[in-house]
Amino acid sequence: MGNPKAFLTINRKEAGYRPRHERISDYGEVEQTLNTEDRLLQASRCMDCGVPFCQYGCPLGNKMPEWQDLIYKGNWKGAAHSLQSTNDFPEFTGRVCPAPCEKTCVLAIDDSPVTIRENEAAVMEHAYSEGYMKPELPNTRTGKKVAVIGSGPAGMAVANQLNKKGHLVTVYEKDTSIGGLLRYGIPDFKLNKNVVQRRVDLMKEEGIEFVVNTEIGKDIKGKDIVKNYDAVCIAIGSQVPRNLDIEGRELEGVHYAMEYLKMQNKIVAKESITDDEFINAKGKNVLVIGGGDTGSDCIGTANRQGAANIMQIEILTKPKELKDVENRWPVPFPVYLKTSSSHLEGCERKWSLHTKRFIGENGKLTGVEVVEVEWQKDSSGKFIMNEVGEPKILKIDLVFLALGFVNPIQEGFLEEMEIIMNERKNIHTDNTRKTNIDKIFAAGDCVSGQSLVVTSIASGRETAHHIDEFLRK
Repeated sequence: MGNPKAFLTINRKEAGYRPRHERISDYGEVEQTLNTEDRLLQASRCMDCGVPFCQYGCPLGNKMPEWQDLIYKGNWKGAAHSLQSTNDFPEFTGRVCPAPCEKTCVLAIDDSPVTIRENEAAVMEHAYSEGYMKPELPNTRTGKKVAVIGSGPAGMAVANQLNKKGHLVTVYEKDTSIGGLLRYGIPDFKLNKNVVQRRVDLMKEEGIEFVVNTEIGKDIKGKDIVKNYDAVCIAIGSQVPRNLDIEGRELEGVHYAMEYLKMQNKIVAKESITDDEFINAKGKNVLVIGGGDTGSDCIGTANRQGAANIMQIEILTKPKELKDVENRWPVPFPVYLKTSSSHLEGCERKWSLHTKRFIGENGKLTGVEVVEVEWQKDSSGKFIMNEVGEPKILKIDLVFLALGFVNPIQEGFLEEMEIIMNERKNIHTDNTRKTNIDKIFAAGDCVSGQSLVVTSIASGRETAHHIDEFLRK
């Protein structure tokens, strides 16, 4: 440990965001970067605790004290090696992870945890810029072939791990480019797609084959894939969005959030879209229903398109500020009020509002009827929603449903192969991540339900371990 007293003498310093007036005019990443000297000082704040709660909080078990110390000593190569020993893609999580490691950092007791997430991103940028990220091909090949269906964070992690074990891996993606949620679900202002592409390029050099514009179960029969490979891993994510099946849902102007985000990402990438896909918020009154990260991403995108007004509503009560949450440490995912860079760019936020119906004229959305609600526990302890007061009609031109995802798409490969699902229509696996069909495994959100990039990577790593054991029997 280089500086055991740094946490007493050096304050937490975040890089912050680019100025609002500048960032809302483009899709460049909003986060700024600290200079190297400040970054070394921030890393020195790690206390090297006897019990590293940060590792407990991280789904990947990243060895934070180890690579914080390496950063402080200027050993960027060593820090990158340490990071990648537990995390296949720190350059992704360093940008989009909610950092449960920071919530469980001992310094979080005083609301000043180590800037672990920013430090993680900085390590990988040094690693790429200084030439440490070179292809590492396995010494030997096993001759075993594995097909990975889906190229999101879970699928990429499965492919990366199995390739390192010497297996021959082919990743199939139904979209035009590799990355899944990373490519099409997260806006460029949070995760520049060049960051995704450089990792994909590196994986190609290491021997992984990527096949795009190919949907297994449609373009290629599932039975053919199973026949031609020694193992198959399903990593298709949780793609079916939660709907709001109320009056007026069919009106023009009511969209799923992911329709909007994917459309804009394709435009930024200069991919072609149809006229029917194009959604433009310019000059419109926008309502985002759902208070999570996806809703926040819609706000940031609508601001960049020049929306007249943006409102975000949530049916639950307003959470407390983090500092006001009781017994929040060492809880990796405390419930608290989150304010993103997109919120700061301009929007009105309201809680405890229930959406009753969409209103329109000539097939187009013109308004949304909402009513205030309160939540109370019944005799069994279950929360019950009650309407309060009279409904109100909001003048709205465009609605985005950001209500999460319910399960993977059943049609196609899953139906063809008769994969058994659980009660929530997610893929059922045993404790080795194997499905009911021999040779077929599953990883990520299609198994667990909607989760985070970091948990998807962790799931991919674990599944790859079991597939490797299966192939070596």
